[in-house]
Amino acid sequence: MTNSERTTASTARPVVARTLPWLLLACPLLLGLHGCSELSQSSIKAMRLAAKGRPQVQPTAAEVAAKPYFQLQATSPEGSAVLILGNVDGGRQAWYGNHGVVVFIERGRVVQTTGLGQDLDGVQLPADDPFARGLQTLTAPVSYRMGKDWSPGYRYGVPVDATLTPAGREQISILDQTHDVLRVDEQLDVPSLHYRVTNHYWVDPRDGFIWKSDQQVAPGLSLQLVQLRPYREPQP
Repeated sequence: MTNSERTTASTARPVVARTLPWLLLACPLLLGLHGCSELSQSSIKAMRLAAKGRPQVQPTAAEVAAKPYFQLQATSPEGSAVLILGNVDGGRQAWYGNHGVVVFIERGRVVQTTGLGQDLDGVQLPADDPFARGLQTLTAPVSYRMGKDWSPGYRYGVPVDATLTPAGREQISILDQTHDVLRVDEQLDVPSLHYRVTNHYWVDPRDGFIWKSDQQVAPGLSLQLVQLRPYREPQP
């Protein structure tokens, strides 16, 4: 961890395994625009511009630094919002928006959502989950199978074949800071739905922390997640 990352982690307000009252400051994701705080005024503007087909506005470093909370930007085709980390239970993180929107993440992968037009209700992962080993350890394609639950429609235990492929080193910029990362592509194939899509993860080569990802969390629903003020688990 760099000095700047240590500073970010140490100055952000601690997270405990319960829902915190300040999570209501987060703006809504994909749902209306009422009740937002000053935390994400740029996100409000981005969502309005997206409705007009114009480029989205990104939160600035000053806006993120002004609030002592762990923050994650979530973007869909409908717009963007900054979510607040309100709960950590083991390795499971709950990132809250307004109006009941919650995005649950484990090891950088979305494992559940609530409050969206379509929701990922759960994921059944294999015992030898490549994300648990760390995507930075991949040297060749790795295939595995998982099950996913989606609603509405009572689509439970749907088999999903996945292949993770290391795609080389890249540089990404987040809040005017450049990160040297590894890109890992994940091809998902759902034969029962005739559905195929590719996710992308931008991974810290040192510890596997996922700074950015493009994930299809349900058929037809994609989320781009960018760590603005990251919560990073202590390394052994």
